[in-house]
Amino acid sequence: MRFDEKQIDWLAGLLAEAAEQEIMPRFRKLGHGDIRQKTSAADLVTEADVNAEHFITAQLSKQFPDALIVGEEACSDNPALIEGLGEAELAFTIDPVDGTFNFASGVPLFGVMLAVVAKGETVAGLIYDPVGKDWLVASKGSGSHIRRANGDMSKVNVAPPADISQMTGSVSWQYTDEPLRSQLARNHTKFLSQIGYRCAAHEYRIIATGGAHFAVYNKLMPWDHLPGALIHQEAGGYLARWDGSDYLPSHAAGGLVVAPNRESWQAIHAALWAE
Repeated sequence: MRFDEKQIDWLAGLLAEAAEQEIMPRFRKLGHGDIRQKTSAADLVTEADVNAEHFITAQLSKQFPDALIVGEEACSDNPALIEGLGEAELAFTIDPVDGTFNFASGVPLFGVMLAVVAKGETVAGLIYDPVGKDWLVASKGSGSHIRRANGDMSKVNVAPPADISQMTGSVSWQYTDEPLRSQLARNHTKFLSQIGYRCAAHEYRIIATGGAHFAVYNKLMPWDHLPGALIHQEAGGYLARWDGSDYLPSHAAGGLVVAPNRESWQAIHAALWAE
């Protein structure tokens, strides 16, 4: 199954509408009762997350009544929702506010992410920036593009390969256990510099557009990674799980290394996992 330009446009408009109605009116205006902890003080949910997901889910259900809809907040209440993602004829993943910690802190680095999955394959991915009001979009086999609010589209590409000493990237060591946590943090110093946005939407964006080279993730919730993974691959990049296997929509563990190409993946992995 492929999602055509008209369908992509509809999804892009849906994410923008959700942001306009439910997210941006709450930015820097959240009350104390509008923010709650989930698993820790760094894992938050706000009224913007909940209401935006409800809005997107309702519109998707009307447009695609037989589709499986896997939203981050819905899965917090019902983890079983994720189980059918690898087999469904058509499914959508929703991250209503990726970068909730930033959003709740008043930092303008957050995004709305959606992936389209058909029979276990990601066929479309969208990342919307509610602050910049543009989208990073990809459909399988059609490349990755930035879509501006005026309708203009421009193709994006990952950065060219480089020696690790000249690479910039993100390593999410905070989500790993010791001793690997300290090993990754220590070995990250072998690279030129680091990014750490606490927001996969913007990390995937800067890598897909060539502003940084790599990212390493441990936690693989599908709403966090399916859109960005497809966008990255369609922008010419290479990614695989920590053991070198392909990353699939059904995977929720196993880590991920995102790189400019296969050779860079191998160099990044070797450098970070060195004893």
